[in-house]
This record gives sequence, structure tokens and C-alpha cells, in this order.
Amino acid sequence: MATHAMRTAPVADAAQEFLGDVMAGLALRPRRIPSKYFYDALGSALFEQICATPEYYLTRCELELMQIHRSDIAARLGAHVQLVEFGSGAGIKTRLLLDALDHPVCYTPVEISESALASSCAALTRDFPDLEIHPCSADFTRLHRLPAASLRSPRRVVYFAGSTLGNFEDREAITLLANMREIAGPKGAVLVGVDLKKDPAIIEAAYNDAEGVTAAFTLNLLTRINRELGSDFDVSSFAHRARYNRILGRIETQIVSLRPQRVHLDRRSFDFCRDEAIEVEISCKYDHADVQRMAQSAALSVQAIWTDHNQWFALVLLTA
Repeated sequence: MATHAMRTAPVADAAQEFLGDVMAGLALRPRRIPSKYFYDALGSALFEQICATPEYYLTRCELELMQIHRSDIAARLGAHVQLVEFGSGAGIKTRLLLDALDHPVCYTPVEISESALASSCAALTRDFPDLEIHPCSADFTRLHRLPAASLRSPRRVVYFAGSTLGNFEDREAITLLANMREIAGPKGAVLVGVDLKKDPAIIEAAYNDAEGVTAAFTLNLLTRINRELGSDFDVSSFAHRARYNRILGRIETQIVSLRPQRVHLDRRSFDFCRDEAIEVEISCKYDHADVQRMAQSAALSVQAIWTDHNQWFALVLLTA
């Protein structure tokens, strides 16, 4: 019988942290707002729509990869594992992996949003009624160990689906991988998705879909700041811009001011020039040498790399 006893790890007051991060980011040059704030209810729904756009190859490639290789992946992970997932999302890939695993001991999704966590656990309970589910409400970027109540298992696997690792600067990504290694333990493993380098035109199109869903997703960040923090961004006077930086090998997404304007937040004002940008997200793309370098820096060893047939996306198995 599945269990849903929610465990939590300490997190800062969400509203105060949000305000502090936005205030600090707007005072920087160039201005920056962390991409984690994209995901209010509307932002999460828009991201699901992005994944279905013709241009956004990432989700399709990862699903193809999982469908083709999941038996091999499961065999590599072994029997009776505890699967710990950072950020559960819609859970389609999670279902494929859980279905392939040999008698997993339990599933531990780690997600900062308790409502999203409850929803994903309820859905998985319907599909896997005999699986023990132990959700943990926490910011996975700050989690170094799971709460003590987690079940014991011969092997703990930390699963980080999608391409979220690429949203971190190189040093931050290596730190996150090292934290995953600590959580997995000396006999555990890390299974992480990475978007591979390819034709820049294909990459840029994925972040500039013709329907404008990605633009709506990006600009919803300003709407959220207005609603939750009381600012007065004129959202119609800003635009989405995503460009591929060939030198750094990454997409750089910005919210750009279309005219000179002043924005007020928490009794402060911020003046924008025309074409001045707020940096809101990076999405790094990797090759196999990048993966090897980052793994070594995090004291991890690459055990296997699975890709889709185009070799556009990869799932990497790492061990201590």
C-alpha cells in the first residue's frame, strides 16, 4: 500500500525569499531573476504546453530514449532500489522507469511545491498501488541528505530527469551533482538527463516556438511578480528573447524592455532603458567531454550514456 506521509526539509519563507531574490536581481547589472520563479500554477501549465510544441524536441527525445533503453537502464540500476527524484513534473518518464525497475523498494520525490507533490503522488498511487511513496517537500538545490524516515534499500538512485541541470552555471551544476552523490551514498547511483550540442538553429527554435508559448511562459514571471510582490511591471512593454551563445554552448533567455520605463517594487524604483534585459534563464548544452569533465569534478564516474536515435539528448548513469 502506498504511503504519502509528507516529510519536509527546512526552507526559507517563500514569499520573503522571492522578494529578496527579485530585489537583489533587479539591482544587479546585468539584471537577473532566478528561473525557479517561472513555476507558479500558470507557469507550470505553460511549460507542459511548451513540451508539446513542434519545436521543443527535448521531451520527445527523452521519452524515446526511455522507451528504447528502459530495460537496460533498469538492469544497470539493479533490484530493490530506492528511487529519489529531484522535481517530479508530470511524471511520464518516472512511470516508464518505475514500470521497468525490478521491485523498487520505494519512490521518494523531492519537490518544493507541496501541492505539486501531492498531485504527482496521487497519480502515481493509482498506477502503482503497491509502491511505497515517501514524498519530501524541499528545495533540492539545498538538500544534502534525505529525512531519517526514508526506507533502507540496498541501493539508492537519485534521478534528475529533463535538462534542468543545464539551467545552472558550470560550478553550480557540479555542486549539485556532488550533492546527488552524497544523497545516493557510496553504493548508490545518479541518473541525470542532459541536452546535447547540435545544430544551433534546432536549439534556438526550441526556445522560440512559433505559437509564442515560450514567450508567454517567460513573461508570466513578470505577471507573477506583480501579483505576489505588488510591483507594477507593464508586461506589454517587455518581450521574450532567447539566443544561442555558441562560445558558451548555451541558450540565454532574457526579458527585454521595449521602451524606457520605471518599475516600482517594495518602495524602490528601477529604471529600464530601451532594449535593457533581465536575464532569467540559461540552458547549457553538453557534449560527452563536458559530461566526463563535470562528473570527474563532482567525484563521479560515468558508467553509461544512453541517447535517442538522433543523439540530441542523453541520460547519463553516474556512480561515486
